[in-house]
Amino acid sequence: MPILAAVYGLMMIYMTALPMADGNETPGRQVLTWLLTLVAIALTYLLVHRGEPKVFPEAKQFSLKLPKPTIGFGLLLLAPLWCVAEGYVVYGLTSLIHNVQLEQITYTPEELHEDLLTSVHAVLLAPVLEELCYRQLPISPLLRRRTQVIVCLVMALLFGILHVRNFLGASLAAMLYGLVFIWTRNIWYAVILHAGHNLTATLLAIYCMLGLGEIRMSKMPVIILSDAKIVVAAVVLAIIGLIILLRKSRDIMRKNETKI
Repeated sequence: MPILAAVYGLMMIYMTALPMADGNETPGRQVLTWLLTLVAIALTYLLVHRGEPKVFPEAKQFSLKLPKPTIGFGLLLLAPLWCVAEGYVVYGLTSLIHNVQLEQITYTPEELHEDLLTSVHAVLLAPVLEELCYRQLPISPLLRRRTQVIVCLVMALLFGILHVRNFLGASLAAMLYGLVFIWTRNIWYAVILHAGHNLTATLLAIYCMLGLGEIRMSKMPVIILSDAKIVVAAVVLAIIGLIILLRKSRDIMRKNETKI
């Protein structure tokens, strides 16, 4: 099942990338990519919502219900800290093997405009398709938690291979999203974290263009190291997010107790 899900995911992602396969990222081609991704999401959602539960009744243990806005907002506030931490973890691990050449990121308004168009896809569409293909499809038919974790790790490695220049970072991120999916039993929690991570990367680009701070980057492998101001801001946002999530979980527990 993991291999089939990986092949299916690769086919979907390849299909959505076809309009810009030659590197020509015109607005028209980007819009076509968005439309193809929406089609791929619709097909995959039907597959996991209608088809998979009929073949694998165990898949019903995972919910496709959207979380409440408060919970989604709390999760979104955790994403910047993960994005920042990922950069330093990948930098530390890569430095054990070879020296990493970092350079300060600089953006012109024109470059940022082009990246923002791509970011719309990276924030709103790609996380949905990738989480459905690489987490929901291969993990949901499995009953045992240990097997789910093993498949999560396998899919994380395959996901890393898909993101060649960012293999280590993508693999670590995929492991986190998969474990969140297994723990919460809901794919949308992983989607929100994934989207929040990509949104943070976009905001860091804007931060650089405005000259508000210094972000250093390595292109091979892709490593982004944030400055102290970003790290502090990410920690503060994560604390607020945790408070929101803890309060919401307490409210849910109280409601369940009153029902009993």
